[in-house]
Amino acid sequence: MARGPAHGDAVAPTPAATPSMIARTRVLSSATVDDTQSTEPVTLPAGEAADSAPVDSPPKRGRGRPKGSTARTTRTIELHLTVSGTADGEWQAELKQGSTWIERGLPVTATAVLRAAQELHAQLAAPIDAVIAAAREQAAARVAALEAELEQARKALAEMEE
Repeated sequence: MARGPAHGDAVAPTPAATPSMIARTRVLSSATVDDTQSTEPVTLPAGEAADSAPVDSPPKRGRGRPKGSTARTTRTIELHLTVSGTADGEWQAELKQGSTWIERGLPVTATAVLRAAQELHAQLAAPIDAVIAAAREQAAARVAALEAELEQARKALAEMEE
């Protein structure tokens, strides 16, 4: 005994199906006459197609949390670290988050600045190393000048004692 669409069996659209025939197709998920679950497409009569939603339209969203990506969004924290130095080789660091200063005028050593720059990136370390090397040369020249002045002062003191 052959059963047709009236009994819940699926009728697949023919290769020559028109868009209006496809629009009348919907998925049934309720129990059929013989109490079996069917999730196959069924072609409806032309009168029922008007009250059913077209296949191309997105389904309406229900209540609750909207469905979207389940990936967590990363929260970005922005910190501004400013490291500044003088020609004398004195370095200081300042840390700011947004408009709030977390730390200001914190003294740091030149070696710590160079080490931090090397850890971050080689392109950062090269210019900082050049600045520190210039400050080192300047400090060595000042030490040499002070040693010469100290030697002259010792000679002058030795002459006074004789």
